[in-house]
Amino acid sequence: MDKRQAIGSWLSGPRAAAEDAGVDFGYRGEQLGLPEQGPGSIARPGRRLGALAVDWGLCLLIAYGLITDGYDQATSNWALLIFFLLQVLTLGTVGFTPGKRLFGLRVIAQDTGTVNPWRALVRSVLLCLAIPALVWDRDGRGLHDRLARTVEVRI
Repeated sequence: MDKRQAIGSWLSGPRAAAEDAGVDFGYRGEQLGLPEQGPGSIARPGRRLGALAVDWGLCLLIAYGLITDGYDQATSNWALLIFFLLQVLTLGTVGFTPGKRLFGLRVIAQDTGTVNPWRALVRSVLLCLAIPALVWDRDGRGLHDRLARTVEVRI
């Protein structure tokens, strides 16, 4: 192996090096039985982050406008509480938040297809901790989704 290939494989990551060696990982969601593209496929990170930003902005506006009188630490704390409640109530009932609906996403249970309030609670607690949401598997699901046995898919 040429030194340039060795450095290139290191820079592109272990997945690219394994694919160059002939390992077939398949597409995101294949192991879960989801389609590769279109409705029902795994949501891409850009849409997920966009939906998260919309939901957080909405919660921040509610905290700023209705609860606190100006922007300070209390506003962020109230926004986090509102965000948690929004996640639990909307995911546990209809399966999406306002931001997810705007971006065409839905959260479903891995086995039944509908999210019950218990799974929504577990997912929301872990999402509010932030660290589990930053650890992803090869399907692009965060640790909060894996532990709650949920999947975020396109509508």
